[in-house]
Amino acid sequence: MLTGHHHRIFLDPQPVDMRAGFDSLAARVLSAGHDLYAGHLFVFLSKRRTHLKVLSWDSNGLVILFKRIELGRFRLPEVPPGATTVSLDAQSLATLLQGVDPHGKIAPKVWKSSPPGSTADPARDLVGT
Repeated sequence: MLTGHHHRIFLDPQPVDMRAGFDSLAARVLSAGHDLYAGHLFVFLSKRRTHLKVLSWDSNGLVILFKRIELGRFRLPEVPPGATTVSLDAQSLATLLQGVDPHGKIAPKVWKSSPPGSTADPARDLVGT
């Protein structure tokens, strides 16, 4: 879904209830005037920006990618006032998925796992804090 050639990538800057499924997300896409069946990627974020969904149409059905960021929040790119969608390029989507601040002001928090059986606190294993 995230590889290959997609026509465009759109971010909905308004928070979305992450209980929303295929039909609810598709309705948001259609109400914004986009072609749901063109193979575009449509990105949605939760209110706290800790969860993200990507909706796309492949050759025979809708696909949802769902990501929960373990530390920090997804960082929004510049959103013009009143915008209902924001166009992204592939690099901007990759930056968003990694939790990187597109403005370069905040380093992302990266979680690394502790060895099996360890009693280490994962919060102390942050990289970039």
